[in-house]
Amino acid sequence: MHPHDFKYTGEPPTQLFGGFQPTIDENIMNKSAAKKTKQRSAGKPDVELGKRIRLRRVEMRISQAELGEKLGVSFQQVQKYEKGVNRVGAARLQQIATALDVPVTFFYDGDNKAREVESLLFLDSAFSLRLLRAYSRIKDQTVQRQLVSLMESIAGNDA
Repeated sequence: MHPHDFKYTGEPPTQLFGGFQPTIDENIMNKSAAKKTKQRSAGKPDVELGKRIRLRRVEMRISQAELGEKLGVSFQQVQKYEKGVNRVGAARLQQIATALDVPVTFFYDGDNKAREVESLLFLDSAFSLRLLRAYSRIKDQTVQRQLVSLMESIAGNDA
């Protein structure tokens, strides 16, 4: 039906439109409100979180496709999480932590200092990977701490 097909019946316009007739100003306000509710895009924290997800996935020898299967998403989605292109929500992060057998806190710094994830991601040597894999198999946290302290003292890094 074309707007010119309406005939004036003597009723106020609000009766014709079910009691509501938006004004031009209301339409403009609705559009600007929609822009304000736009979600925040992924940023540096998302990139850092993605690096940690990738680090743990590689450490566990799980492919992006395998992790995606566990999460019920495509490997492309896992790729986007790891690159920080897509943000990871709280529920999804819990799923990822469960799938990668770590607590959610593994993905965060307690003191907000940047972790040295970048350096770990670029470790190419087979020896470095063997060392990381052996460390991850140690279940006793006290032994893990002692081992880290020993290695730091040998390297001359009293962190």
